[in-house]
Amino acid sequence: MNLQKIWSWCKKEAVLCIAIVLAIVSSFFVHPDKEYIGYIDFRTLAILFCLMAVMAGLQQIGLFKYVAEKLLKMVRHIRGLVFILIMLCFFSSMLITNDVALITFVPFTFIVLNMILGEKAEKLVVPVVVMQTIAANLGSMLTPIGNPQNLYLYGKTTMNFGEFIFFMLPYTVVSFLVLAVWCLFFKYKGEKKVILELHALTSLGTYKKQLIVYGLLFVLCLLTVAHVVPYLATLLIVLLVVVFMDKGVLGKVDYALLFTFVGFFVFIGNMGRVPAFNAFIQEIIVGNEILTSAVASQFMSNVPAALLLSGFTNQYELLIVGTNLGGLGTIIASMASLISFKYIGKEYKHLRGKYLLYFTAANILFLLILLCYVLILS
Repeated sequence: MNLQKIWSWCKKEAVLCIAIVLAIVSSFFVHPDKEYIGYIDFRTLAILFCLMAVMAGLQQIGLFKYVAEKLLKMVRHIRGLVFILIMLCFFSSMLITNDVALITFVPFTFIVLNMILGEKAEKLVVPVVVMQTIAANLGSMLTPIGNPQNLYLYGKTTMNFGEFIFFMLPYTVVSFLVLAVWCLFFKYKGEKKVILELHALTSLGTYKKQLIVYGLLFVLCLLTVAHVVPYLATLLIVLLVVVFMDKGVLGKVDYALLFTFVGFFVFIGNMGRVPAFNAFIQEIIVGNEILTSAVASQFMSNVPAALLLSGFTNQYELLIVGTNLGGLGTIIASMASLISFKYIGKEYKHLRGKYLLYFTAANILFLLILLCYVLILS
């Protein structure tokens, strides 16, 4: 039974397990020494922890669902409903990360579609959730806090917060336009009008204090990302406030992601000290940063790809573009994509095959469009 639990955990946290194995194997090539501590980017880990804790708190009090319900009250047609459900993921992921956007709005989408369409909801579930996933992965690339690889790579660049957004804005605008075109031409065979009655499903009345506090903590995190506030001060403040106000939020932090970072930091640090490996990776990546990182993301996910390749090139801006676009493609190209797939498997098990086919086709199409745009810019 214990072995079965361990195996189940390993399957659930496959990327973390790979990171641990790689770190251990690399330690045989470079034995542990005092330089190991220098591998780890404690600033990125601290900020990532703080952001995850704050987002977990805001999600728990229902802020994101409250905003979604307010927007959906204005909807009168299926196309408008689809547009809002997709764009909720696109725009919210810029601030609350692609993971949180999908964790919040995919289950919410199931509720809304079932409320409106009943059994006919299945006709919309696959295309809408696939496009929500694409939207979350693309919208999150605009800001340094949109996803983990952005936060890490941003810390290695000389860009400030505004420069990062300005740099990624063209790719984000093109992504929005492609998503909007998809929504415009999306066809639904059935009743076009929407009768949606949301009777105060979510209320923030009893959470005003928490909303203000988490809002202030979020601003503090932004200031820390912008190098205005020291990360250790922010870490201490967030920990103290969350423990005092609602320590249960700490249990919702994705610690597996944090330790995945640590594992890859050790692996990259060690392999960077192996001349043959260092020369091999540099030969592949130099001059091909965007394409290499996009392709690598298809097989190892974009966060590990960013961590790995950043150790062998200083063209971090190009890695940002490559790993963000590389989040499209296979189901594992972005770990956030697995969140949607798990929800589909849980609620609509019989649709998993159809979902994977639609997901792969749509992702490849979007990836090709955006890579063509990159070629035009270069």
